[in-house]
Amino acid sequence: MILERFKPAAGDIVHVPEPSLRQTVTALFEKVGLPPEDAAEGADVLVSTDLRGVESHGVSNMLRVYIQNYRQGVVNPTPQWRIVRESPGTATIDGDRGLGVIQGPRAMRLAMEKAKQVGVGVVTIINSGHLGAVGHHAMIAAKGDMIGVCMTATGASVVPTFASVPRFGTNPISIAAPARHEAPVYFDVATSAIAGNKVRLAARVGAPLLPGWVTDKEGNPIMDETPASERGQFWHLPLGGTREQGSHKGYGFALMVEILGSLLGGALPAMLDANSGYKHYFAAYNISSFVDLDWFKDTMDQMLHTLKTTVPASGHDRVLYPGLSEYEDEQERRAHGIPLHKEVIEWFAGVTQELGVPSLATQ
Repeated sequence: MILERFKPAAGDIVHVPEPSLRQTVTALFEKVGLPPEDAAEGADVLVSTDLRGVESHGVSNMLRVYIQNYRQGVVNPTPQWRIVRESPGTATIDGDRGLGVIQGPRAMRLAMEKAKQVGVGVVTIINSGHLGAVGHHAMIAAKGDMIGVCMTATGASVVPTFASVPRFGTNPISIAAPARHEAPVYFDVATSAIAGNKVRLAARVGAPLLPGWVTDKEGNPIMDETPASERGQFWHLPLGGTREQGSHKGYGFALMVEILGSLLGGALPAMLDANSGYKHYFAAYNISSFVDLDWFKDTMDQMLHTLKTTVPASGHDRVLYPGLSEYEDEQERRAHGIPLHKEVIEWFAGVTQELGVPSLATQ
């Protein structure tokens, strides 16, 4: 769930119908060289992410980056991914510099096919581009009555505990699991104190970064509010912020992602090769291979209902679980449109005109 501090003011919001946004994003992807099927896949990931309220990884922040990367040749619009090693339950894929946002769903579907055969499927991708919201790919498995896990190792911007230079990316992790009647679990977090893309959101709406989120360029934690516009002048702290607040836990999680995402796929981590690109990890657990699926879903319902009906502490309205607010946002935004910052609408107006794509329709 996005903190209120990252959300635009009511006067800066323009609502866009989901079909309109999906159509425009697909058209823009096609204009920079993607085949129609790939363009539609990429648009689905981004728009679904915005529907869930994860603006940090939706069209607001990422589409402009992806368009620029394609136009500059940073990522390959027509990659031919190659399986370099495979077993009944695993695969390692060379992504041929394709955008991870588009390759991720296909990797998870491959992991699911393997899980149907042997119970668990694990797929890694190396030599790839940005993966977007890792939770989206995990959710693909959850929609297929499996438990999905997804992680991605990114470029170095996070300092280990007690370090003065960055060695890890924000290295997000996710898990998604189905229930019967309750909203599915959708857990997607960076292993840094603040996700890198949320810095962009903060800069757009003029919100400062909170104490303990970043360090100065010597690795000293900044314990005052910091302007988000100064991105590039600081490093990220691990989840927990300082050692006293548990930063060693975020440090350990980042290392875990590096082991499973980079080394397991045969790629060097960013700390050893700054040009190694993005590396991804996908796992699907076929629930019915472990336990009766009906029992699992019914018990998930009981557990999630217990969580959301827990008596809240003073000053709070209710208790949430990962995925509940995302589910509620999706229902709201499908019905009433996706809220985008007016600056994002202005960017759309410029890029659609430049690339000869019909203007984005708003409400």
